[in-house]
Amino acid sequence: MTSGDQNDIYVRLHALLPAGWFANTSPLLTGVLVAAAHTLAWCHELYRYAQKQTRISTATDGWLDMTAYDFFGDTLQRPLEMPDDAFRKRIRSELLRERGTRQAIISVLNELTGNTPTVFEPQRPEDTGSYGGPALGYRMAGGYGSLLTPYQAFVVARRGKISGLPYITGYGSNSSGYGTPSYGQYVSLDKLRGELSDAQIYAAVAAVKVEGTTVWVRLH
Repeated sequence: MTSGDQNDIYVRLHALLPAGWFANTSPLLTGVLVAAAHTLAWCHELYRYAQKQTRISTATDGWLDMTAYDFFGDTLQRPLEMPDDAFRKRIRSELLRERGTRQAIISVLNELTGNTPTVFEPQRPEDTGSYGGPALGYRMAGGYGSLLTPYQAFVVARRGKISGLPYITGYGSNSSGYGTPSYGQYVSLDKLRGELSDAQIYAAVAAVKVEGTTVWVRLH
C-alpha cells in the first residue's frame, strides 16, 4: 500500500467512520468507500503530477517543453525523440551558459554540432599572426588582419553527423523490401535525426555574441 493510492485512502476513510454505526463487512459500505477512494486517489495522483511540473528538476513531458519556451521562446526546442532528462540537462546548461565572449561562441557551437568551430578576428594578433612571429605562414597559419573591420569576427561552423533512419535501406538495394526489416520508404530531410537547420545555428551564435558586434557565420 502506497500513501495516496486507492487502498490507502480507503483505509483512511474507513477509519473515520463512527464506531458501531456500520458493519465492517457491509458490501454496500465497501462499494461506497471504494468508489470515493478511487476518485480521491485519482485527484491525489493528479496533484502529485502537477506539483512536479512546477520545477525544472522534476518537470516531464510537454510541460518541460513549455518550461523551455517560457525561458527561451523558439530558440530552444527539443530534438526528435530526446528524453526528458537529456532535454532538462540542455535547459539547465542554456540557463547558465557563458555569454559575451569568444569562448561562448565556441562552446555553444561545439555543444550544438559536436564539432569545434574556427573563429577568426581580423583585429586579434593571436588569430592573424605577425611578420616575424611564430604564428604566421602562408596557407599554414595566421591570416590577413584589418583595422577596417572593428568588432567583427568570422566563424566557420561544422555541421554534426546525421544518424540516418533505422531499418531503411538505400534506394535500389537488394535488401530493400516494403514491410520487412530493412525496407524501402520515401523520406524527407526533416525526418533525419540530428539534422540542424541553418536558422538554429545562426540563432545560437546570435544568442551568445556581444551586442554591437558582427559575427559572420559560414556553414561547412
